[in-house]
Amino acid sequence: MSTPPLAASGMAPGPFAGPQAQQAAREVNTASLCRIGQETVQDIVYRTMEIFQLLRNMQLPNGVTYHTGTYQDRLTKLQDHLRQLSILFRKLRLVYDKCNENCGGMDPIPVEQLIPYVEEEGSKNDDRAGLPRFASEERREIAEVNKKLKQKNQQLKQIMDQLRNLIWDINAMLAMRN
Repeated sequence: MSTPPLAASGMAPGPFAGPQAQQAAREVNTASLCRIGQETVQDIVYRTMEIFQLLRNMQLPNGVTYHTGTYQDRLTKLQDHLRQLSILFRKLRLVYDKCNENCGGMDPIPVEQLIPYVEEEGSKNDDRAGLPRFASEERREIAEVNKKLKQKNQQLKQIMDQLRNLIWDINAMLAMRN
């Protein structure tokens, strides 16, 4: 699919519409296409909200005395909004196709490379000192620490239960002696 014309992307050519400006306008980068797509989606949402507002306020003529002129006016507005919505969806499809065309030759980056890493400060002398430590390794270490923490908590709970029972027994003996 060829590049959509500049007017279709929502941008009007400036006063310097020479051959170089037209060539630059045809080579829109992916980031600006994404921005145009985002604005188009926002326009679609806004138009959809307006359509629902019109539908909520619109009453169907079902034999009740109703102003036909008002009904026809609202119906015309509704049809206009639906037509504009259709145009916005076509524009969004063009932007989507162009973005896919621009990004088609790119190799997908593995997710592990997108995750930030933390270097180990204590192992500078290791052979791994310069290598990144990924979040999966950190997650594994956190799971191990959590497991040890649960074990320690269980031990502390057992000690507290034993102390509570010991104090109960001592108090019972003191009460019997008096």
